[in-house]
Amino acid sequence: MTDRPDTSAALPSSSAAEHRPCAPVSLRMAASLVVLRERPSGMEVLLLRRAVRAGDFSSDAYVFPGGVLDAADRLGHAVCEGLDEATASQRLALDAGGLDYYVAAIRECFEETGVLFAQDVDGAPLDARRLNDIRAQREALHDGKIDIASLCRSRDIRLTPRHLHYLSHWVTPLALPKRFDTRFFLTILPDGQHVEVDQTETAAHRWMRPHYALAHADQLRLLPPTRKLLQWLEGMATAERAISTAAALREVPRIEPRLANGKRGRWPVTPDEPAWAELTLTDPQARGTGSYEIVPGEVVTLMPGVLRIAAPNPGMMTGPGTNTYLVGGGADNDWAVIDPGPDDPIHIDAILRAAPGAIRQIFVTHTHRDHSPGARLLKQRTNATSYGLQARHREGQDTLFLPDVTLSDGDEVTLPDGRTLRAIHTPGHAANHLCYELADVKLVFTGDHVMQGSTVVINPPDGHMGTYLASLEKLATLGPAWLAPGHGFMMDRPAQRIARLIAHRLAREASTVQALERIGAASIEALTPLVYADVPAVRHGVARRSLRAHLEKLAEDGRAEVSDDGVWRLRR
Repeated sequence: MTDRPDTSAALPSSSAAEHRPCAPVSLRMAASLVVLRERPSGMEVLLLRRAVRAGDFSSDAYVFPGGVLDAADRLGHAVCEGLDEATASQRLALDAGGLDYYVAAIRECFEETGVLFAQDVDGAPLDARRLNDIRAQREALHDGKIDIASLCRSRDIRLTPRHLHYLSHWVTPLALPKRFDTRFFLTILPDGQHVEVDQTETAAHRWMRPHYALAHADQLRLLPPTRKLLQWLEGMATAERAISTAAALREVPRIEPRLANGKRGRWPVTPDEPAWAELTLTDPQARGTGSYEIVPGEVVTLMPGVLRIAAPNPGMMTGPGTNTYLVGGGADNDWAVIDPGPDDPIHIDAILRAAPGAIRQIFVTHTHRDHSPGARLLKQRTNATSYGLQARHREGQDTLFLPDVTLSDGDEVTLPDGRTLRAIHTPGHAANHLCYELADVKLVFTGDHVMQGSTVVINPPDGHMGTYLASLEKLATLGPAWLAPGHGFMMDRPAQRIARLIAHRLAREASTVQALERIGAASIEALTPLVYADVPAVRHGVARRSLRAHLEKLAEDGRAEVSDDGVWRLRR
């Protein structure tokens, strides 16, 4: 009735004051309604533009109708049809009070838009006369002069919460001065009703296609829950499919974003975003002191004795840059470096500045040119001992890397701080690829074997698809708790992530077989746009390398063959 459920927000720039620990902020229970309509041009969703108010960081943002629960919403139970308190609470996984959220969502939508999810006592839709009559009471309802139950009884009206489908559950991040626990519901605009905003909390409304709203997200100032729900709606395509999918949901997870810092300022990060897992390490108290972007040259403490600094080589193949890790500490405060990165004196200087003590060891995961060339200059500057494997092929490799100590699968090296780093031979992306396990914290440094946000390129002859899949399974059997990739943020739930990588590769293999079945004999160039139809054309040159690896695996499995002129076909 008074507070908008700002479940997360576009926030003012951070300051030291914002990062100070503060007393816990009590949660305000809230409900929001995602209203759809179907038009010949497609599904549209109702968005309301918030009125501009000083000190309200959601001012002028486009949001769904909604607000906080009111004590009088409990009285609305008596005028609800088709949904009782016990069923509503069960759907929301609450011991009691579930129907309050449905009533609040209906009431708030009515106050702000004039749209009422209700019927008359005989079950008929509200006629225009009765709807106009009750709309005249919106201001009194908003101001608390009447309650929703009294209003309905006075006009022989019954609310219809059965038309609302529980869709999503968001909780405002910690460390904000106002926090909301908001349930989102999905519904269809009732026939014969139209929107008339209240001009109090809401300045305007727009019906928009989800795709259009997302394309203009910054101009519309869409908050994270709004964006995420619009993305979900975009995937539904039609209102009918969205409603049926929401109605079939059995579990709705509780989403509580974490605040972090980056180029957009202080911003909520959701569990499906790249930085989420790492923030649980770098900002365990959820005070908003972590970062949602990797900045080259910036030192990040991931765990006690484990630091990361990214090289200034961002790009399509390297993401935000190649990660260099420093592991050490102990009584002598000596350190080891994993993957010193490209041949870049600026990055080597940054590594030396980042190291809290002397660098004694250098480990290389593999000899691609964004991972190992820096080892030579770093060794010259530190006289550290280098470990790893030489390149086994020349194409795209740093053939000048010659380790002082050649490692084999399972070799263990004592680090300067007394801990043990174990080498795990994981060929596939590169024949000489090693991962390194820091067993005491169940952390594996994965180089390019597992990267965040994308799959690695398998480029024959150094790369080999069958070997890569076997190496993934080998890594999974170690049961690590964390993966530290060569590109991207720290990754939790390794078993799930590795399983998804294997499933993705096998699905791509199946797509390759389907393409050959559909068009018959074909070259790699002809197959690529079919097998990688979900990949932008600008990346098809890279995709062709992995496609060759898939085809070669199919040949090794006896399922495909290639002619002398490079034409592939299935083996019958």
